Amino acid sequence: MQDTDPANPISQAERLAAWVRLEQTPGVGAVTAQRLLERFATPQSIFSASYLALRQIVSDSVACALCEPMPDACAAYLDIVRDWLADPHHQLLTLDDPAFPPLLRELALPPLLLYACGRVELLSAPAVAIVGSRNATGQGAANARAFASALSAAGLTIVSGLALGIDAAAHEGGLRGPGSTVAVTGTGADRIYPRRNEALARRIADEGCIVSEYPLGTGPTPGNFPRRNRLISGMCCAVLVVEAAAGSGSLITARQALEQGRDVFAIPGSIHAPLSKGCHSLIREGATLVDCVDDILVPLRVAPLATLARQPDPTASLSAAQRALLDALGFEPVGADALGLLAGREAGALAAQLLSLELAGHLERLPGGLFQRVQR
Repeated sequence: MQDTDPANPISQAERLAAWVRLEQTPGVGAVTAQRLLERFATPQSIFSASYLALRQIVSDSVACALCEPMPDACAAYLDIVRDWLADPHHQLLTLDDPAFPPLLRELALPPLLLYACGRVELLSAPAVAIVGSRNATGQGAANARAFASALSAAGLTIVSGLALGIDAAAHEGGLRGPGSTVAVTGTGADRIYPRRNEALARRIADEGCIVSEYPLGTGPTPGNFPRRNRLISGMCCAVLVVEAAAGSGSLITARQALEQGRDVFAIPGSIHAPLSKGCHSLIREGATLVDCVDDILVPLRVAPLATLARQPDPTASLSAAQRALLDALGFEPVGADALGLLAGREAGALAAQLLSLELAGHLERLPGGLFQRVQR
């Protein structure tokens, strides 16, 4: 924290303390905080205001809380924040901070504080959110990773929620390019959830950025994640939904993006696949159907990545029999019996070839004894 500026008698430490205290004051939610800031401009002015001035805006109990000395619990939490900020990779951005993401500041109720680990400049970079199912198919994860990698190569930062499935694949793809990635969490920035993504989270903290509006120490309660989703869409110029079941949280993010005036894109899938239902619903509601990265880059006025069309064929190393089996499989889920009839293979040979293709990452087993091709 900086020393006192001669031109400003309030030090950076005092300024941050006032913002933290405002957020921690009981009864001061997003709406009340906004009304107070509209009237008094800064947290310091709020805490310097008289009871009568505060009472014109807030209830008696809130006005009393704002006039009283800082509670011991808040002072203790400030000590935790100061210890956390001792790490040079950690930053606490306030709503009036020049580094606060400009698109988030445009939200109807922006967060007062953002706790960030890593490259804070990415929070203001041109970004695309990629979201989807936690229970992603192999093809869905491959699509998320490939689109994220290509968008990152074009200089766009990939934003997602650090969940399993599509989110994790999107972060992995984003880390491959100069755009990198931002993980918006539904916990405190000092917590990693889910634990299975711990290694990925640590890499994002080193090479990208982890950000949260929740106080340090906040655990993964269910109500945090829908609220977190508005930040994912809010800091981006567009949202891509890769796989989503009907009624999934990813659809909440997409619809919030529409309300925020962002572009929404969706990857279609099989009419038989439950995880395609959400994307198809979004497309019916006006989302743009995409089947290549240029379908996103061109509307966003980013130079197309025509070189992607010249990538090597991932099936080139397969035998003729393996390629013929993949051609027979197509891109719809198919049972082994039906596939055997289509490909003209007897059960033993078919099982061995399916296993070899699965191990090579060209297909995956789905529930119900079905197989689906994975386009890499």
